[in-house]
Amino acid sequence: ELLSEQHRVLEERLAPVVRDITDSRPHVQEEMESVYRKIVSYVLLSSGLGSPTDIEVVREVTAALQSVFPQTEMITFASLSKKNKEQQLKNLATLVTGIRLYNKECRKGGSSIDDLPAILNEAIPSATRTVDEGLNTCHTLAHRYAALLESMQEDQHRYTQLSSFKLKEALFNVRQYEAFLCILLSDAITSAQEVEKMNVQFATTMEQLKNTVQNRVSIDTKEVFPLFVALSNLWTGFQDEILLLSFLTNMTNSLQQFSEIQSQLFPEEVLTSLLEGVTVKSDEERIRETMGTRVNVSDFKNQEWLFPETTDNFDQLLIQYHGFCAHAIGVKGLTLPGNPAIGILKHRERCYVFSSKEAAYIFAQDPDKFIQLNVEKAKEHAELIQLLELCHQFEYLAPYAQARNADKCLMKPTTKCDSSTQTDTHILPPTIVTSYEWNEWELRRKAIKLANLRRKLTHAMQTDLSHMRRENSTQVYLPKDVSTQTKRDNSSNVPKPQIFLEGLRGGSSHSTHMVKVDLTRAVDET
Repeated sequence: ELLSEQHRVLEERLAPVVRDITDSRPHVQEEMESVYRKIVSYVLLSSGLGSPTDIEVVREVTAALQSVFPQTEMITFASLSKKNKEQQLKNLATLVTGIRLYNKECRKGGSSIDDLPAILNEAIPSATRTVDEGLNTCHTLAHRYAALLESMQEDQHRYTQLSSFKLKEALFNVRQYEAFLCILLSDAITSAQEVEKMNVQFATTMEQLKNTVQNRVSIDTKEVFPLFVALSNLWTGFQDEILLLSFLTNMTNSLQQFSEIQSQLFPEEVLTSLLEGVTVKSDEERIRETMGTRVNVSDFKNQEWLFPETTDNFDQLLIQYHGFCAHAIGVKGLTLPGNPAIGILKHRERCYVFSSKEAAYIFAQDPDKFIQLNVEKAKEHAELIQLLELCHQFEYLAPYAQARNADKCLMKPTTKCDSSTQTDTHILPPTIVTSYEWNEWELRRKAIKLANLRRKLTHAMQTDLSHMRRENSTQVYLPKDVSTQTKRDNSSNVPKPQIFLEGLRGGSSHSTHMVKVDLTRAVDET
């Protein structure tokens, strides 16, 4: 559920980018380049390998994308349907991720990609150690509380100032905390096994890819593309394991507060003083003390007892009360570990274990009575309902009635949301006949009108003025401003004429003798 929710959130964040890519219809080169850049951003964001603000990472993703989806393919991509575009975007993101991982292995890029297998190999043991430390603390407290409660029941006057009710609540709380930590530890171990398996698959796939590619210039896509996809899927598995490990670590840290409350209610020095002279036994020691004892089947005629050597899949039997002693819960109010080697009582298709042979004999005499005592104890301490897995005993409660047909007793919370619906006023097309008339007088009026039309004629005539007339229209070009130039100013420099005349005034002689002198310079001299 955590992983599916994380993937859903990622898809919602990428939805605007996907919408911009799938809804675009590029026609010119600039629009195609813009859509291609958006595809690069989608591939980078969906893989989660590197920051989109890092130029080197963007260049690396662009180069890997161009090797499988060049820009010349944008025309074909634009002609696809919206659904096919979304599918191709996912395929491209997977292929590019596989190519980048291969380049990182070959040391040709991928500097921004974290080494997730190495991180997981360090983080999982650290998380396991933290849970183990919490479990050891829980076991120590549970053993002390159980020993103290047993001592109080043997000598009630010794601990007059100590509340047995509060001590039982502390014991149940520690057992709850222990159960949760066991679940987290199991999940951490499962995660470690899954990571180890994926490490082997990743190394095998990478080696196969190297052998396929080697130094070849051209490779068939059918050979390498499935390997790139496998690398990408394995890397997604590593990312999921990182997310799960982070979730488990946060949950462990959140549960830490419940362990701290124990030290506030019962400080270490107080417990030490109360436990003086009291023997504290661990769960393992209690089981070892009763390993040699066993129920004698011949003492019970109507009871069915199960033993390891006579029962198949003995370790897989579903034990009631989370494996605690069925007698000690209702009688003593203690959660003592049961020892299956003593014998497992099968009563009404349910299996019960006990902490001692004496407790088994007492319980077997009247199982229904002690089962009811356990139910009454769970009513006093409601936390026992989940701890001892008593959901079937409280089916009459409203929340537990919903889990009656469920495979597990753990119930999922009821999901509620606000919703609204809207329907069209008229879903079907209208069937109203507009020509229908209910009034007989209206029908009569229409009938008379139609009857009169039979005797009517339409006449038309033409005159000389209207003959051969029709509407005409012409279209002319609007005048436009045009200008022409036909004159230009020009000038030239010519020599100035200089002509002199001599003898026009006369002289001593009666006849006039004129001499004309032309001093004008030649044109080529100017």
